[in-house]
This record gives sequence, structure tokens and C-alpha cells, in this order.
Amino acid sequence: MVRVDEEQWCLAVPKREAEQTRRRLLEEGLLDRRLKPRPEGDAVLLPVTEEVAGAVRCGFEPVPEQVVLPRHELVGGIAIMQDDDPEAARGLLASRPSLHTILFPESPVEGEYRTRRFAVLAGTPTTRTLVTEYGLRFDVDLALAYFSARLATERQRILEDMGEGERVIDMFAGVGPFAITLARKARVVFAADLNPAAVHLLVHNIALNRAANVIPMLADAAHLARIGFEPFDRIIMNLPMAAPQFLATAAGSAGMAGRSTSTRSRKKRASTSP
Repeated sequence: MVRVDEEQWCLAVPKREAEQTRRRLLEEGLLDRRLKPRPEGDAVLLPVTEEVAGAVRCGFEPVPEQVVLPRHELVGGIAIMQDDDPEAARGLLASRPSLHTILFPESPVEGEYRTRRFAVLAGTPTTRTLVTEYGLRFDVDLALAYFSARLATERQRILEDMGEGERVIDMFAGVGPFAITLARKARVVFAADLNPAAVHLLVHNIALNRAANVIPMLADAAHLARIGFEPFDRIIMNLPMAAPQFLATAAGSAGMAGRSTSTRSRKKRASTSP
């Protein structure tokens, strides 16, 4: 049964001509865009704004109002909104069944642990969620450890650029998204971070993804060269703005002392993520 909420003038057009007629009416400003065209037997009823030749009165269902969602970033079951708007947050939560929490950042990424402070605008009061990315799963706590879902494509780009069996070190591993992604091709990945909470989640994520070739380390990137690793084929430096400070350490770890590193050379390179 057709739902009819409003009566309006309409044109009954054969189905084969409906799209062409709809476009013509739209160009002429005669199509009533508030109402939904509907089928009627072998015809389509097109609502028009005035009584044109051949028009009759018909019942129509209104076009649903489009819900404009607030600007946000998705991280697993959490949405991070750009505006402190609890009412909009409740609307966003209601519109996406996959979400459990809406957050608003009260600070930028800050401190040596690269964390942010959040306010809960709607939903479950938590900053922890499970992120699925290209078949991998990451347990993330946004208040305790740095994580960027926006770098998912960059992680895949680096993985595709890799050769099989590389030795890799991730100097700022966080909860492990780069390290565990690259472990799919690497012989071994050393994953270091200064943040104990991040390393705790990293260990959990290694087990979650059965990435046995990832070795977690609670370590300061500035001191990694002292450990005396064998040279690495690839070094990941996901530390925006501050990564250049560690290029000398990276060069030494790659067996490249005295040579400049490049973000585009194919082997023995330091990869810096934006």
C-alpha cells in the first residue's frame, strides 16, 4: 500500500520515459522536489509545482529530510567530533548503530606519550575501542596511547613497497598498527615505544593478530642505537614534526651512518609518516 501524506499536481508518464521527463521538469523548475515520485501500474507519477497540461491531483510521500551529520573522525566504535555539541553527538550516535561513544578532544596531541584528553559527549563513557583495519584488529585507548586511523592507507602503501623478509624497526610504535601491518612481509619487526600504556596494548595486539615476528620494546627511541642491533632494511618513524631529530639514530640503525636517509628510496630507508 502506498503511503500518501500530501496531495499535489502530477504527470503520469510511461516508465520508459520517466527519467527523461523528470530531468526536463527539473531543468524547467517544474519538478516538486519535496515529494517522492512513485510508480502507478505501467506509469510513474511525477509531482509538479503547478497545474501544467495533462496534470492531475495525486497523493505523494514527502522526501525525508537529509540529516546533516557533524564533522567527525571514526576510530573503531568511537567518533571524535570537531565541535563540542552534545545534541549533535546524540544525533550522530543514533544515526550509526556501529558507534558506542562520541568524544570531543579537549587537548591536542601532547607530551612525550603523545596522548589527548577527551570529553564524552554521548554514549558509553570510554576511550577504548577495537579498530579493524585491512583484516587486522587493534585494541586502542585514545586517552592512553597515540593512534591515527587516518594512516591506514599509508600503512598499506608501505607494506606494498616492502620486499619479503625485511628487518624492520618501528621507533614510535604506539599500539602497533605499523609494526603489525608490516609483519605480514617482514622477517622481524622490533616495535619500540616510550609509553608503558602503549606497549601494554601493543603486546595485546601482537597476540590478537598472532604476529609472532613482532618484538615489543619499552624503550626511548633516542637510545635505541645503544642496543647494538644488526642493520635494518626499513625504519618507521611515525612522529610528526619531531621525526627529523631522530634521523641520525635512524641512519645508524640502518647501517647508513654518514649517508642521508630518504622517504622515497626503496631499501634501507627511514619512513616518516605525516
